[in-house]
Amino acid sequence: MPGSHRVALLLICLIWAGNFLASAIAVDHLPPVTVTAMRFSVVLALLFPFLQRPRKGQWLNLLIACWCMGALHFALVFLALKRSTDVSSVAILMQVYVPISTILAVAILGERIGWRTISGIALAFGGVLVVGLDPVVLAQLDVLAMVLTSAFFLGLGTIFMRRVQGVGLFSFQAWNALLSVVPLAILAWLIESPVEALAATSWSSPALPAILYSAVGASIIGHGTFYWLIQRHEVNTVTPYLLLVPILAVALGVLFHGDQPGPRLLAGGAMVIGGVLWVTIRARYRKRPLPPVEP
Repeated sequence: MPGSHRVALLLICLIWAGNFLASAIAVDHLPPVTVTAMRFSVVLALLFPFLQRPRKGQWLNLLIACWCMGALHFALVFLALKRSTDVSSVAILMQVYVPISTILAVAILGERIGWRTISGIALAFGGVLVVGLDPVVLAQLDVLAMVLTSAFFLGLGTIFMRRVQGVGLFSFQAWNALLSVVPLAILAWLIESPVEALAATSWSSPALPAILYSAVGASIIGHGTFYWLIQRHEVNTVTPYLLLVPILAVALGVLFHGDQPGPRLLAGGAMVIGGVLWVTIRARYRKRPLPPVEP
């Protein structure tokens, strides 16, 4: 991989890590479901020209993939960021979507895994237990539950995304936004009074540039650049670098969000990332690369 491509990959990791921070800023000023709906509205407005009708027989897979990876995953992780006092634990715990995806591939697709992959899964979930013992996480177990549920839906969505054929990256993102924004807007209207919240928000609010960063930077530029890279390199070569995302997110949380990760969070986080890395390496041998994740 040329040095310029490695720099581009590192920039993607930094953009996605910064997205945890940007999302936390956005939900500090606006209701979380409203933020999620606004994010998808921006993505849809920009990618609408790429919207293409999927092939016959693809609608169910596309619908489930988009609802799981879009509305359910993002709504839960934004709710978690709203209630959480830090972004570090959220960024670390979200990585368990990788072993969850592997387990679901075994259960739904009938894939077979060996003891090496199972050991990586066990290490990752052992790390979740250690993270759960951190005082910050213990004080917000609802956040832990929301992040793990969000990771489950993301993992489930990746299984159905594998079944979707003939839909390009930007077309899938456009469908993801279109199929997610409607239920999210209805939910926001029912529980959050979004009109009043937006009316009380000034144009100088940091929530608005944070939402634009999340939609344009993380979704369109981040995924667009990632897709450009995997067109030139094997996905299995690029994917392991993405484990820099939670590490950078923790660093940004400490520097700009006031996070103070304790030893249990750091030790458990190392176990989670180590387990995910091992599962990812084993996926390379099975030729089953996993898609990237960003909040």
